[in-house]
Amino acid sequence: MKVIIADDHPLTLNGTKLFLESLKYRVVETAQNGVKALNLIHIHQPDVAIIDINMPGLDGLDILKAVKEQKLKTKIVLLTMHKESSIYQRALELGVDGYILKEFAIKELDTCLQNLNCGKKYLNTIIESDLIFDTNKMEVGLEKLTVSERKVLELIANQKTSKQIAELLFISEKTVEGHRTKIIEKLALPKEKNALLKWLILNKI
Repeated sequence: MKVIIADDHPLTLNGTKLFLESLKYRVVETAQNGVKALNLIHIHQPDVAIIDINMPGLDGLDILKAVKEQKLKTKIVLLTMHKESSIYQRALELGVDGYILKEFAIKELDTCLQNLNCGKKYLNTIIESDLIFDTNKMEVGLEKLTVSERKVLELIANQKTSKQIAELLFISEKTVEGHRTKIIEKLALPKEKNALLKWLILNKI
């Protein structure tokens, strides 16, 4: 199995390379930025590319997207410190073949590559359980919303402004903003700009 590794941290890059070589995998090239990594994938057409998400030039998700859109045969494994369900979900949407947290890399990399060699995907079980927890928490949060709050949420999902929502529901903008605040609290979202719209887009509501 031919493998390419990309990581902008030299110690992690070299450590991963030595570890895989000790397991008899053939590491044909390494890269410390995303542009070089994608070029190496085109040149060598490896069986697998193990890519860090955070890299200069192109990040891991950019590379994943490019490989899938160009229908290259290389399977992409994202090796990362990110536990955020939003990043994980995006990787799934783009068709990632493997997703491993760096803290579990020694335990999981070999199993991951064996799975890929058999035509199976490999996803970190910790992330999977966290995502299920987040989804359950999301459903519980929605159940807490009143009829008015659900209607406001539906209009926000349609990217209506507070002013437009107020006009459609025959209420004041202040009341709409009050509903927004309550929804954010009930869904336990961060109090930041566009947090609610981002949540709606992420969860495809």
